[in-house]
This record gives sequence, C-alpha cells and structure tokens, in this order.
Amino acid sequence: MTSASDPSWMPDTTWTRERVIAASDAVLALKAGDVTEREDIFRIAALGLDWDIGVRVYEPQPASRIARGADGKRVGIFLLHGGAGDYKSMDRFARIFAEKFAFKVVTMTFPGRLYLDDPERDWPDDTIHADGSVRTPIWLAGEHVTRDQYELVRDTSKRMKYGTRTHARAKPGTRFYDRMASWPVAFEEGMKEACRRHFPAEDFSIYVHGHSTGGPYVSMLTQRVPNIAGVIAIENSSFGYINERKHQWGGHVGKIEGYAPVATKSAASWQDPFNDLYIRTWRDLARYRGSEALGQEGPAALMRLPWLMEEILDAWDIAKKRPQFKAEYMITHNIVGALEDAARAAAARLAMSPEDTEKLVQHYLDYTSELRGEGVKRVPPYLFVISKDSRDHSPEVYQEIILPMFAAMNPAPRTAVTRFMAGVHTYTKPEEGLPVGIAPAAAQYYHDAITGGFFVQD
Repeated sequence: MTSASDPSWMPDTTWTRERVIAASDAVLALKAGDVTEREDIFRIAALGLDWDIGVRVYEPQPASRIARGADGKRVGIFLLHGGAGDYKSMDRFARIFAEKFAFKVVTMTFPGRLYLDDPERDWPDDTIHADGSVRTPIWLAGEHVTRDQYELVRDTSKRMKYGTRTHARAKPGTRFYDRMASWPVAFEEGMKEACRRHFPAEDFSIYVHGHSTGGPYVSMLTQRVPNIAGVIAIENSSFGYINERKHQWGGHVGKIEGYAPVATKSAASWQDPFNDLYIRTWRDLARYRGSEALGQEGPAALMRLPWLMEEILDAWDIAKKRPQFKAEYMITHNIVGALEDAARAAAARLAMSPEDTEKLVQHYLDYTSELRGEGVKRVPPYLFVISKDSRDHSPEVYQEIILPMFAAMNPAPRTAVTRFMAGVHTYTKPEEGLPVGIAPAAAQYYHDAITGGFFVQD
C-alpha cells in the first residue's frame, strides 16, 4: 500500500461472509430516496467519423440532495460495464449508489454496444445466426455491418479457457474495418464528454469503476479527466500492461483453497488483430461458472455437470439480450502490435502526414499504461474489492503483481485491496443470504471510503 497522506478511513484486508451479509442487509433496508433516471444519447466526432454514445443518468432529487465526499464536492459515480454488457448491466449497482447513498451516477455503454434499433435496448435473437451471420456493433444510428464486410474465423488456440472462439474479421476497405481501427479514440472521447456533460469539474469529484474489461478504460480515463478523484475497483482490471502481467502470472486461475492452480498459457499468446470482433456465446458463461462452482462446491460440482450446463444455458437465454461481442482485447491485454496497426490504418484513411501518424500511434500505445512526464495528472487512488470466488482476481496476484506495479509508478497512488469472503466475479449475482450479491456491501464500503477521506490524496 502506498500513501501520500493519512486518511481517517482505511480498509480492512478481509470482510468475513457474515460481515458482507450484515452490510448488504443494512443497505437494502435503507429507505430509497427519489431519483430521476434518463437516457442520454449524444453524437461525437472522432477520427473523421461520427459515433453515437449512450449513457444512463441516475440523479437524486432534488439535486441539492446529492451527497458530498470528504473533499467537499458532490459525489459523481461513473460506471462502465464488462466485456459482455451495456449500461443495463450496471443498473442494479447504479441504483444502490443513487437511491441509498444519494450519489449521482452515470453508466456508459461501450461504443457500438447499445442496440439503437429498439427503445428497450435489448438485442434480438442470438449472437450467431442460423444464416451464418453474427451480431455486430451499431456505432451510429441507422448504420449496420453487412455480411459481406467480414469473414468468420474460428480459433481453438485458447480452448482450455474459452473453448472455440468465433471472430468476425473485418475486411480492409469496408466501413466495418474503418470503425474497428478507430473506436479506441471514440471510446476515449465519449467517456470524456459524458463526464463533462454530467459531472462539471467545479462541482463534482468523480469516482470511476469499470467491471472487468471496463477496468483498463476507466484506468486510462483517470489522468485525462481532471476531476476524477479515485477508482472504486470491485472486480476491476487495471491498466492494460498490468493486466497483461496479471494474466502471464501462472497462479491466478483456479487458486481455490486446498487445490493446486490450473496451468494456463502465457498472455504472450494474445495476438488478436485489431479488426477481429470476438463473438461471445454460452462458453463465456461456462468459463466463469466452472471455477465458481469449484470454489463454492468443490470437485463434487463435476458430478452434476448436466445440471450445471442447464444453469449455464438458461443463464445464456437471458444474457444474450446484452451485446455479447468484444473488440477490446488490444487494450485490456496490451497487444502492442494490434494497437499500432489500428492507429496506422486510421491514419492511412485520413491521409495523415508521417509526423501525425506517429503521434496517433503513440496516442494508441498510451492507452495501456499510466501517462508519465512533467505536467501530467498523477494516477488517483485505487481501492480494490475482490470476491471470494473470482476467477481472475485472487489475493495472490494482487500482492505479487498488481500492487507492486502500482507502487512502482512515479508518483505512486494510494492503493489497498479488500477481499470479501462471498460473491463471484459478477458481483450482483445472488447467492444465499445475498439477494443482490456483494454489490450492496461494496457500495457501503465505497461510500465510507469516499466520505471518510481515503481518496483525498496530497
């Protein structure tokens, strides 16, 4: 843990299951305050293309009720979903913060993920269609990727963890290819605009969270928005280069008490090209459900494999309403070659000069690590929460990899990690005694940190 000053509130390293349940019960029993909820879709321009960005805003009423943190400013919570979802995926967590603690909340959807063709925003059908086409992003209202713009690729190189992976590989010269090369800048600009629109710097301090895949994107954002005060990092991956090291470490998968770690390939095998869109299926639920069942039930879980698969397939019937496609690996796993190729493809389309091309390449490469140098905003404090049965977030990987890499930053931010002895990676998933998973307890924990001074960093 690195500290620039001594806050009045500091976290415990572990919360027992009983403590998590008690906190959850107490939060859920709090009277819900009045909150207005609305969708805000705005259009931005990035790299010569227009993009529609969708957020959902939860604002306590009247606005004078919005709570203030230890720094005296109103509390703004910016939430990003994980690799499967859209802003609907964060609804329950957002409501707890807004209704129970009077924090203003904005949840944002990754560019292309919001189903703009229907006001309910639920994606129809399945991700892989009977005619051989697949689900693809909608980056701009009325613009759709047609079947002739991509080829399908099936990858078995990561079968141990993912099973067979299906990709839609965008063809050069298509609009799909142009979008796949340019979305990182649209993502950056969309997040900055959402913060500017809803959390003015003179009034708000912003606390950001990105579930899983969303983590590297809010990490990138922390130094690019002046009033981001900290990261509320529950099951939250961090900068891409740290995430790459995390996945290279052999002990993080299957680290269940009493059982040996499962050997995995190094993340050096991540070589996905920038123009590959990963199409998720029920397999992406299974790769988490297996390790969760091991942690909760032990090896006996395999004896009910047909039942376990029924649970997975039933869950997929619900989950497939969310986007369930993914292009973010090049930033989350620090795939330097793909980042450079994407930047050069965007630069070529725009006929950039050699000098401007190199600047754009560096801009892309900077997405995966903290910004360094004179006049750069320092990385704000990170407060990590990990669940008992998380597949990819073990106490060991934090102590051996993640926290030391944060400590090596100059200047180093304050960091701390608390393990909740309950819950799974999808932290709103119900379990016995926890009807909304560990999310209510985590919201209380972060409320106490924000109001108690943890994020006030000299």
